Amino acid sequence: MSEPNGPDHAAAVAAGYTFDGPSITLGALVQGGAGNPAAQVRLPLAMMNRHGLIAGATGTGKTRTLQGLAESLSDAGVPVFVTDIKGELSGMAVAGEAKDFIATRAADIGQEWEPRAYPVEFYALGEAAAGTGLPLRTTVTDFGPLLLAKVLGLTDVQESALGLVFHWADTNGLALLDLKDLRAVIAHLTSDEGKAELKTIGGVSTQTAGVLLREIANLQAQGGDEFFGEPAFDTTDLLRLAPDGRGIISALELPRLLDHPQLFSTFLMWLLADLFADLPEVGDADKPRLVFFFDEAHLLFADASKEFLAQVTQTVRLIRSKGVGVFFCTQTPKDVPADVLGQLGSRIQHALRAFTPDDAAAMRATARTFPNSPYDLEEVLTTMGIGEAVVTVLSDKGAPTPVAWTRLCAPRGLMDPAPAQVVAEAVVASPLAPRYATAVDRESAYEMLTARAAKAASREPGPSAGSSSGPSSGSSSGSPRGSSSGSSSKSSSGSSRRSEKSGVEQVLESAPVRDFARTAGREIGRSILRSVLGVLKR
Repeated sequence: MSEPNGPDHAAAVAAGYTFDGPSITLGALVQGGAGNPAAQVRLPLAMMNRHGLIAGATGTGKTRTLQGLAESLSDAGVPVFVTDIKGELSGMAVAGEAKDFIATRAADIGQEWEPRAYPVEFYALGEAAAGTGLPLRTTVTDFGPLLLAKVLGLTDVQESALGLVFHWADTNGLALLDLKDLRAVIAHLTSDEGKAELKTIGGVSTQTAGVLLREIANLQAQGGDEFFGEPAFDTTDLLRLAPDGRGIISALELPRLLDHPQLFSTFLMWLLADLFADLPEVGDADKPRLVFFFDEAHLLFADASKEFLAQVTQTVRLIRSKGVGVFFCTQTPKDVPADVLGQLGSRIQHALRAFTPDDAAAMRATARTFPNSPYDLEEVLTTMGIGEAVVTVLSDKGAPTPVAWTRLCAPRGLMDPAPAQVVAEAVVASPLAPRYATAVDRESAYEMLTARAAKAASREPGPSAGSSSGPSSGSSSGSPRGSSSGSSSKSSSGSSRRSEKSGVEQVLESAPVRDFARTAGREIGRSILRSVLGVLKR
């Protein structure tokens, strides 16, 4: 085997990372402590939907590697979605600053560096603080029982009960838009009236219902109400290009949710599953439609059930055919389940630290996952500098490339958070702001069940039209329905005017059921796909 510092290895790397189709440059081979501009390390765009891993200890440069990849993909006309855990990636919207260390690195590896600002769309989960990003929302129905069960930390029995609740609401035309709707349905099904209806599909014990209600209330207290609701985000908006042809970088800021990792990690998994359901098959393409970066990926798999892990594995495996690439960014490969890790074709491994026996064992395991190479990887992984990584990717022929100790290119955007004013101006100027900036609260399960309960209560004293029960009774006996077709009125007067209609008629004439009837044919294929992934969507 050739020496890692010898000309044979440099020639092998130069040949192994030269591709026929379009590619992005990661950096250059490190030999004898310096970069070798003649041995450029690249990643073929056609293989980026085979997914990848960016790993390394804290402070070794993972975030800047992610930034550099996102910028290069944007230049190649590929849209990107990134999770900005610490708010450090917003600087891509601002041109970088020329500094001595950047100029030195660029000269060392043969990079033609120039400052450049990129088209960045800023998002935040739910009602963000003013100016930090467009709110991303989804409905409870869209999110689905499997992902919600992970967020709530439910047992298998409790998850099954939650699935029954979703099924009953779906079959009865009760839209679950926010957590208030879900609580209302659970409370109804465990009431005297609802228990009879629930027996037709199964049962939920009082204790299980109590757990569900408590966990939902806890989620609301953590801010869950902020991002369950409407307008629901259309994930195909992530596929847009800027007017100059560059891919738009969608940056989701998450610093407020670091204390609730299951919440945002499963929300991101919903985004990926929803994309899978929406996009058509593309087969092998010259470049991906979208590349998705999961930063702090270990949070996605923390305390995950077998069912959730199976869903993640299946989604990662199948979404490749939709032209979507997924990159997981985390500290060590062991943070990613083996079944998922086996789907990742590209590896960018930054330095690791071996301060404890467990660290040393993890480092040895990491070294063994790379193809054979002339390196002593256990030594290399502990001696690499900041912004250096051991790289191997899939070539355009589908074979692993030679393992290369690489000095990575410096990002062209600002490597610090963007000024708050820049972010605020970008949010206001976004063409998506009119669609997503303002929350909508239409009639849904809570309002419909409240109206049903009010109607039942009004009948208890006596159904006589001439009863002296007050103005409400008199006005409801002969007035026509006051709301037009499609109205989302939630007033008590509207409920009174509908009091002469039967419960079945009221449900059938509700806005959610009419919406369903109009869209059922168009959505049935997507619903089948989402059922495979544990995600239901109307």
